[in-house]
Amino acid sequence: MTRMPLYLRKRIEEVRKRYTYEIYEMQKLPPWERFVITWIALFAFWLGITGDLTLYGILMGLPTTGLISFYLRDFLTDDIRHSRHLIWKILYFALIYMPQYLMIMAFRLFESNIKVAKHAIFLDINPGIVKIKTDLHSDTGITILANSITLTPGTLTLDVVRKLDGTYLYVHWINVETLNSEKAGEIIKGDIEEWLKRVFW
Repeated sequence: MTRMPLYLRKRIEEVRKRYTYEIYEMQKLPPWERFVITWIALFAFWLGITGDLTLYGILMGLPTTGLISFYLRDFLTDDIRHSRHLIWKILYFALIYMPQYLMIMAFRLFESNIKVAKHAIFLDINPGIVKIKTDLHSDTGITILANSITLTPGTLTLDVVRKLDGTYLYVHWINVETLNSEKAGEIIKGDIEEWLKRVFW
């Protein structure tokens, strides 16, 4: 093997990484939006764990979570896709996107439990490991997708590998219905990936 293909491969990989980074930078939220979203999320978490809705509890929670949000804003919201105004984004996420995700997951959990129960009763299983591709680029989006797949009975995400032509997930499937990677991905991912692409880049 000559060194030329390896050199070209390395160069293509560098160009791809730079292209992905430029897309990420273009879709990145402004710092003040990252701060506000982080503050809202942490303050809701504060109210949830303290259960204190008194004026004292709120006055204690607001500056505390605000200070933490100032320093940690990049950790929680770095992968969120930049689109439209902040108010629109928060309302859509709280009232439309999050209920959509919960409904999708509830349906997939119910469906998967029925399928696994049927396979267990009739001993009709065909386990195997399949490789599926994801169109997500952000670490948060890929992590949520992998964990969502693992949450549904019958599938378990074993590994995530980034390659030159994209990111792949290796999934253990209790009943391999097809060896075609694209069709297997459509069955396993369902609507979850499409939902994640609306929020994360």
